Amino acid sequence: MLTAPLLALSLTVTAPAPVDLNEPHKKDIAMRLVSSAENSSLDWKAQYGYIEDIEDDRGYTAGIIGFCSGTSDMLELVELYAKRKPGNVLAKYLPALRKVNGTDSHKGLDPTFTKDWKTAAKDPVFQQAQNDERDRVYFDPAVWQARKDGLRALGQFAYYDAMVMHGPGTGKLSFGGIRKNALAKAKPPAQGGDEVRYLNAFMDARRTAMKAEDAHEDTTRVDTMQRVFLKNGNLELNPPLTWKVYGDSYTIKS
Repeated sequence: MLTAPLLALSLTVTAPAPVDLNEPHKKDIAMRLVSSAENSSLDWKAQYGYIEDIEDDRGYTAGIIGFCSGTSDMLELVELYAKRKPGNVLAKYLPALRKVNGTDSHKGLDPTFTKDWKTAAKDPVFQQAQNDERDRVYFDPAVWQARKDGLRALGQFAYYDAMVMHGPGTGKLSFGGIRKNALAKAKPPAQGGDEVRYLNAFMDARRTAMKAEDAHEDTTRVDTMQRVFLKNGNLELNPPLTWKVYGDSYTIKS
């Protein structure tokens, strides 16, 4: 009787590659997380028509990412909308938006701007303009920098959320200043550092910046959202996710 030789099979199990925040489902999760903090709702697509003055010295705050009449991003959005759809309902406010940029003034906008914004928000062209400006100004730069720093999806989200609230500039209270303060405390993975330690340093720096502004002094979007995911070791930002913002509880199941 012949016995066949036994072959030792060597199986190599390869872990799945990390999924970046720009993957469609991950990106939708990021939008819902931000919406829970900005609009107390997970339905971020219902926020195109949102507009109010939240008394943060930035004039009107509006849309899916909180475009502000005092910080140029609302002006750039309406300019893009006018380019894509000349004569739209918001185009007539461009001169006023240019004048109030950099201030909290409503001059030339009241009393009809908020009503017309909500009208424009029903237009798919304006909705797409909001999506595109969100990506150009906030989302894409945040994910790019986070990937360059060697961060996975949670770190990418932490950068994005910071850019949304503080702006993408280099000032002390802007994203660039927050990141600079974090880098002074810990190295990111791309520089040989530990990812969890670095993200803790970034979140600490973010809290300091938030506490420096009255309108942002509630730090729960870091403390009971991002820090919870970090403590759970969920660096990939995989659902299910449960968190609190401003005392309200939310869950993303899948």
